Amino acid sequence: MGYTKAEILKALKEENVKFLRLQITDILGVVKNVEVPASQFEKALDGEIMFDGSSIEGFTRIEESDMLLKPDYNTFVILPDLVEDPTRGRVARLICDVTYPDGRPFEGDPRYVLKRQVERLQKLGFDNMYAGPEPEFFLFLRTPEGLPTVETHDKAGYFDLAPIDKGEEARRDMVNALVAMGFEIEASHHEVAPGQHEIDFKYADALTTADNIATFKWVVKRIALNHGLHATFLPKPIRGINGSGMHTHLSLFKDGENAFYDPNAEYQLSQTALHFIAGLLEHAEGMVAITNPLVNSYKRLTPGYEAPTNIAWSASNRSAMIRIPARRGVGTRAELRMPDPSCNPYLALAVMAAAAADGIERKLLPPPPIQRNIYQMTVRERRKHKIRELPGTLREALEALKKDPVIREALGEHVYTHFLQAKQMEWDDYRVTVHQWELDRYLATY
Repeated sequence: MGYTKAEILKALKEENVKFLRLQITDILGVVKNVEVPASQFEKALDGEIMFDGSSIEGFTRIEESDMLLKPDYNTFVILPDLVEDPTRGRVARLICDVTYPDGRPFEGDPRYVLKRQVERLQKLGFDNMYAGPEPEFFLFLRTPEGLPTVETHDKAGYFDLAPIDKGEEARRDMVNALVAMGFEIEASHHEVAPGQHEIDFKYADALTTADNIATFKWVVKRIALNHGLHATFLPKPIRGINGSGMHTHLSLFKDGENAFYDPNAEYQLSQTALHFIAGLLEHAEGMVAITNPLVNSYKRLTPGYEAPTNIAWSASNRSAMIRIPARRGVGTRAELRMPDPSCNPYLALAVMAAAAADGIERKLLPPPPIQRNIYQMTVRERRKHKIRELPGTLREALEALKKDPVIREALGEHVYTHFLQAKQMEWDDYRVTVHQWELDRYLATY
């Protein structure tokens, strides 16, 4: 961390790096990059590499398409051999901010959207928002032609070992590659569903965490390919088994201390923590289109598979949208359980920060926590406790997003407009498509 231009140029030369990748993320969360050869390294580090923004999803119009890539030196890393074959020339990576030619930040850059919300929390007196994600994914077989399938290559379950867990070798290579890139891996294991896995890495400030999630997803896919497998972060690739979530642990620090911890308060949660939780609950419907952005996301958010469908918080049970893990002191945090790993990590963390900031600014307080299994409560009981439900489809989520000015403002008009347009087109395409389920259900009968 804290590299200078001179240090990066020295490392590139000493490690005989031949190519430098300048990485960005589009509005839909897809990682893009421009790769430059050694002759352009100094120009790239000076932020003078230009690209056509009109060709990137949700960026700019043709008439204002020229954009510059401004590298964040803190994200510099030389890619390990497990990720890039060194015989073709070593490759390094820098994550970039996107700017206009005059140096102004581009308001459609998801990284800039997150930076604005982090600054908002800092203006409220906090050091930063910290986030620790738990991204889950599936490993599937490929066809002889290399196309992905939804056939799992093992029958293992939660915490199983090889030989039942046939993804163990691929997962170890993923961990080794991530460690070589500077990740602090806390655990890796087989998840509940066959072919499902989880690799947990240490929490960090919001921007670093978003960078890490984007990098993590790319590395996992690349290593899976090396093993002849397909890694997918699709939330619900197979009906009838658990989907993949990305539970996100959130906390605020102030003057180096955890601002959520109050040893003398009920549940040992400070007023800041309660305001934070209340903000997330208040804006849950508006956030979910960002944290769960696919048509497929809402096939995971159904009762019976550990994914939350109810807007509530709890100090214990996992059926609530927000859970407070048992650890206190520096580890006091709120676990937001509805996000899935298909989301754009920058936009997802930005709307979480915006919702939390609104709760703090307005001094909102959450209702009492729900300590029993919400799935076993009757409709009347849920109404009594004022438990709302999350949107059940992408269309419902987009309608909720339209009605939430706090989340819209957090995204900014540019990102909001382009995201909404892209997702409405996605929903309409899904709506008019005739699916195999309909043919199996109706064709012979009608």
